[in-house]
Amino acid sequence: MKILVIEDEPKLAEYLRRALAENSYVVDVAHNGHDGRFLALDGNYDLILLDVMLPGLDGFSVMRDIRKEKRVPIMMLTARDKVEDRVRGLQDGADDYLVKPFALSELLARVQALLRRGVVASQSADPTVLTMADLEVDLARRRASRGETRLALTAKEFTLLSLLLRQQGQVLSRSFLAEQVWDMNFDSNTNVVEVAVRRLRGKLDDPFTDKLLHTVRGMGYVLEDRSG
Repeated sequence: MKILVIEDEPKLAEYLRRALAENSYVVDVAHNGHDGRFLALDGNYDLILLDVMLPGLDGFSVMRDIRKEKRVPIMMLTARDKVEDRVRGLQDGADDYLVKPFALSELLARVQALLRRGVVASQSADPTVLTMADLEVDLARRRASRGETRLALTAKEFTLLSLLLRQQGQVLSRSFLAEQVWDMNFDSNTNVVEVAVRRLRGKLDDPFTDKLLHTVRGMGYVLEDRSG
């Protein structure tokens, strides 16, 4: 597996290169946005680790240019911990993100998970449109529909659905959803996630025969087409 690391901090870039190489990955490194974009578009990589704050061209711009031509999995590395930045990254085409500082074990686990799941194979050829069964979510236009029926979603419902769809087939815990969508630490006394999922399900599933949003008891929720 070949991985491209786009990271401007020399010590972190070298640390990532060595750690990934020790785990049998072939690694290329770019230290700015322009070089990273060139390598990403010119090379054939199985995964890209992309820093947000880069000289010359920021990570969001690099990712948008990559997404115009390729569906290689992208994990964003960012010191920004605001939910708006994370949501923007996912909406622009990132498959995952990791907030600095992070543990190497977590980075390697996420890299392995992205490569194993084959994220890009389950997504639409159009990088701004995600699909599952008759569900279509247009990230650029912020529209969701099932078949010919437009789903009237609130901003939070759209963000929740987009996150579930990007991670389709993977069970997402209530604490993960609370952190990503509401930027809050999960409190067992808070039912904000359950309420939001119930409202989303009322629009996404209740009017239709085939159900896509499923509860996995004791674990969380998963968006999955089980009709087949």
